[in-house]
Amino acid sequence: MTSTLAAPSLADYRDARRPPHVCCAPGTCPGLFREAFPVLQRRVNGKPLIYLDSAATTQKPEAVLRALDAFYRTSNANVHRGLHTLADEATAAYEECRKRVARFVDAPSPASVVILRNATAALNLAAAGLEDRLQPGDELLLTPMEHHANLVPWLMLAKRRGLIVRHVPLAADGTLDLAALPTVLGPRTRVVSFTWVSNVLGTVNPVERLIEAARRVGALVVVDAAQAVGHLPVSFRDLGADLMAFSAHKAYGPMGLGFLVGRPDVLADLKPLEGGGEMIDEVTLDSVTFAPPPLRFEAGTPNVAAAAAFPAALDLLESVGAARVREHEVELTGILLERLASIDGLRLFGPAEPAARGGLVSFLDPLVHPHDLAAFLDAEGIAIRTGHHCAQPLHRLLGVPGTARASFGLYSNRDDIDALVDGIQTARSFFG
Repeated sequence: MTSTLAAPSLADYRDARRPPHVCCAPGTCPGLFREAFPVLQRRVNGKPLIYLDSAATTQKPEAVLRALDAFYRTSNANVHRGLHTLADEATAAYEECRKRVARFVDAPSPASVVILRNATAALNLAAAGLEDRLQPGDELLLTPMEHHANLVPWLMLAKRRGLIVRHVPLAADGTLDLAALPTVLGPRTRVVSFTWVSNVLGTVNPVERLIEAARRVGALVVVDAAQAVGHLPVSFRDLGADLMAFSAHKAYGPMGLGFLVGRPDVLADLKPLEGGGEMIDEVTLDSVTFAPPPLRFEAGTPNVAAAAAFPAALDLLESVGAARVREHEVELTGILLERLASIDGLRLFGPAEPAARGGLVSFLDPLVHPHDLAAFLDAEGIAIRTGHHCAQPLHRLLGVPGTARASFGLYSNRDDIDALVDGIQTARSFFG
C-alpha cells in the first residue's frame, strides 16, 4: 500500500451542502447537557478546558461518576459467585447492564451481549473465535481505514492460518470504492470486517451495502462500531451483521468496559479466547466443558463497577435521543469543515459532506507540525488529538505521517470551534 490519495480541494468543503442549524440558534450553541459533565468546569494551564478529543474517549456525566462511587461504597462484590447480599446486588447490576445494552443497540436478547474490557478485546475475540472456521487460502476482506484494533487481530489470525487479506479500495474523497467490491470479494471470502465510522476520515461507511455484498458470497460480517454507538442510531438487528464491537468509554461510560454483540447462532459456534473462572460448565483435572454464551467469553473477574455505571450514560443518551445526538454532531462538523476550509493551505481529510461523516475532522497544517500544534493549543486549554490515531496504514496511504483531529461530543459547541480556529491561526503566526 504505497500510493497516495489526493484530498478533496478546499472548495469542496466550502461548497458542500450544509444542513440547517438544528442544535440551536447560530451563535448560541451551549452543547447538549454540557453542565452534566464535571470535567468541563476545570481549567487547563489557567484557561477554561475546551475538549475536542471525544473520538478518543468521551467525558463522563455526573450520573456515571456517582454510580461508580456508589457501587464501590455500597455493593462491591464479585458476580455470579456468592450468595450474600453484596454478591446479589453486584450480579444484578452487572446483568442489568447487559439488558440495557441489548435494548440500546437492539440486540436479539441480553444473551447476545458479551461483556468485555473494551472494543479491542471484543474484536480480538471475534477474530480468534472464528479461527476454526477458516482454512489456509481462505480470504478476509477489510478496509484501509481500519483502526489497528480491527486490523492487527485479523493479521495475526491470517498469519496463524495461512489466510489471504484483501482490502476494499479507498476513493479520493475518503469513501470506500464500492464499485471495486466484485474484484475483492469472491468464493473464498469467509469474513468481511470494517469500521462503521472511520476514526480518521470521519467517513460513515454504507454498512448495509457492505453487508449485502458479504452475504452474496456467504461471508460472515464483523462491524467495529466503536465510533458509532452513542453517536448515531444503531440497531444490530436491522444492521444484519453477525458480530459488532464497541466500547462504553466512547459512549459517555467508564473505561475498561466493552461489548461484543452477536447473532445467537454465531456466538454458539465461537470458541472462547480466554480460559478460567466463570466461563466453565464443568472442569476435571484433564478436561473442560464451557458455559453457554455469553458467560463462555467472560473469564475472570469483570469490571463490575463500570458495568454498574454504564446504564447512567445510556439514560442520558436515551433522554437526548439518537437522532438529536446525530444532528448535533453533523451540525458542528459542518461548521468546523467550513471554518477550516477558510484557512489557506490547510489540508482536510474525508468526505466534504458533513452528513457523510461522524463528529470528527482530521486535518494537516503545512506550516505547523501536528505535535507542535497540539502542544500550542494545550497551552490555551484546547485538547485535540494528533498522530496516526492507531491507523498507520491509512496515513501511509494518505501520504502523511500523521494528522491533527478535532472530535465532538454531546457537550461540544460553537465556541469550541471558534477557539480551535483562532488557536490554529495564532499558532501559524507563532511558528511562522
